[in-house]
Order: sequence, then C-alpha cells, then structure tokens
Amino acid sequence: MASLEDKIGQMLLLGFRGLQLETDDAIARDIRELKLGGVILFDQDVELGKLKRNIESPDQVRALTKSLQGWSEIPLLIAVDQEGGQVCRLREIHGFPSTLSAEELGCRDDLALTRRYAEESAQTLADVGFTLNFAPSVDLAVTPENPIIARKQRSFSRETDRVVRHAREVIMAHQSGGVGCVIKHFPGHGSSVADTHLGLADVTGTWSEEELEPFAQLIKTGHCWSVMTAHVFNEALDPEWPATLSHRVIGQILRERLGFTGVVFSDDMEMRAISALHGLETSLFRAIEAGVDVLVFANNAMYRPDIGRRAVAIIKKLIDDGAVAESRIDESFQRIMTLKHKIGSLP
Repeated sequence: MASLEDKIGQMLLLGFRGLQLETDDAIARDIRELKLGGVILFDQDVELGKLKRNIESPDQVRALTKSLQGWSEIPLLIAVDQEGGQVCRLREIHGFPSTLSAEELGCRDDLALTRRYAEESAQTLADVGFTLNFAPSVDLAVTPENPIIARKQRSFSRETDRVVRHAREVIMAHQSGGVGCVIKHFPGHGSSVADTHLGLADVTGTWSEEELEPFAQLIKTGHCWSVMTAHVFNEALDPEWPATLSHRVIGQILRERLGFTGVVFSDDMEMRAISALHGLETSLFRAIEAGVDVLVFANNAMYRPDIGRRAVAIIKKLIDDGAVAESRIDESFQRIMTLKHKIGSLP
C-alpha cells in the first residue's frame, strides 16, 4: 500500500541532465527514494546553451528510458514534447523520422495523413520507451502574432472543428500505440500576445469562450485522458491567479463545467509566468488546491537537482500544517494510477 510520501512523489514529473545515468545520480535517487511519478526528456539544455541534454540517438534514448524504468517500483510516465515541426525533441539529426507541424497538417486537412504521421510518431515514441506525449496542442490560432503558438505553427487551425478532428486522430493513434497524450494548453493559449516562458501573459482582452470548445468536445467524446494547463492570466476568469494556480479555472471550469475526470498536468512550473511572480511554496499550494495532479518541473531553464526533494518537503509540510488535505493527495494519486493503467504500464 502506498504511503503518503509515495503518493506525493507520484505527483511530480521532473527533467534532468544526462544521456546516460548512474545509480547515484540525483534523478536515479529521486526515482527510488521519492517514488517519482514521471520524468521528461529534452534534446537541448537551455541553461547551458547546449544542443544535447537527454537525446542523442534512438539506441541511446532506449537505453536511458530502460534504466529509468529499472529504478522505479511503479512504472514511470516517461514524457516528451513531440508535437512535430518546431516543437520536436526527437529530430532527424538524431536519427528519428521527420515530422510535420500541426499547422501544416491542419492546412492540408487530410485526416488520413494526420493519422499516418501520428501513428509513426507513436511508434517512434513507444520503440524508445516513452509512455506520454505532451501533445497535441488544441489551442486555436486566434492571434497570428502569438509568439509561442501561431508563430511556432503549433495550432491545427483557427477553426474549432478542424482542430478537434485532427487532434482526435493524433490522440487515437497514440493511444492505440500504447502512448498517452496530454492535450494543451487549458483554457487556451492561442489568443495570447506574450510567451509564458518569459513572463506574464495576460489574455483578459483577447481570450473568448470559443477557446474552451476543443477541450470540451474532446472531453465529451471520451478521447481525452489528460490535460495540461496554461500559465495565462485572465481577469475575467480569475482576477488574482493564472490558470495553473486557479481553482476557478481548473476546479470549476475544467472539472465541474466540462466534466473532466482525468489527470491535470501543470505546464512547467519554472516558467517565468509562475516562478518570477510566485514563490515555490505558494505555487505548489495554489496548483494543488486548484486541481493540478502532476506538477511538472522541466528543470531546464534553471537546473536544480534538488527540486524534487524540495517540492516533496513543501507539500508534506502543507499537509502537516493542515493547508492541504491528505484526501486531496489521494484524489491525484488515484487519477495518476488510472492513467498508468490506461496507457498499459500497469496491469
């Protein structure tokens, strides 16, 4: 039976450095001792400005993911951002197949083509040990000058129906291949004019209810197992907190109004829209209370090998102080275990 500490560990998904690992490396110890729920791999090290971090070749990635799983009593969620196009961690230069962006697939509007590319992507991921893809983006391309969605060609379309049709093909292809998808970025990042990696992105004057529709439709049809939040701020939805830290957005809109019962992943908690404006303890408390199940620390823009232990200690103290109920941790733990069953990593 899982202890409280084990359940807290399952709520963390961390990035790390290294093409190969030893048993005394920080991430290996955290997997064993903190019972981490998952890890995320990157091709580039942002802080060091290097083009190699965790990904060099298919054989190397396969060996790395195998060693990671070998240290974990509960199978890990091993995640990657493999949307295609510009947001693609498994690149041709590393020996992986070429990809098309969501924008190009949406423009061609050929569902058979989208399904074929998605099947190839899912097979590629599964073959080297990934169990989770932080894709597809179901943001509507509302703002053409959006620096993080439209300009990076991450949206299938400005049209809700086209986004939903292509996203469904991507999701079903991955699920059939044993890889879970996380749709993003709730409640919609497509109307922003700022990048949450760099600071506050206020969408109060640009966001509309239409941006909820892709999420609502995919949830309604049962194709959505997981959702990732956006760090966008919208005064009309919550006058104080960005979406990731907002119970009004996650608890009331996503959970209650849209009826979502799956796993909610935060976007990277170290993006400056969160880290530069809110302390770690406040961010963790607000995210958990808002309804986030898995707290993602890419550990890339700013590398902190002790971030997992710091997060566990803070969450444990929040529970000991009565600020967070143990039953709230139980809720997330059960959702995470259900997701791992669906993916097939648990019997």
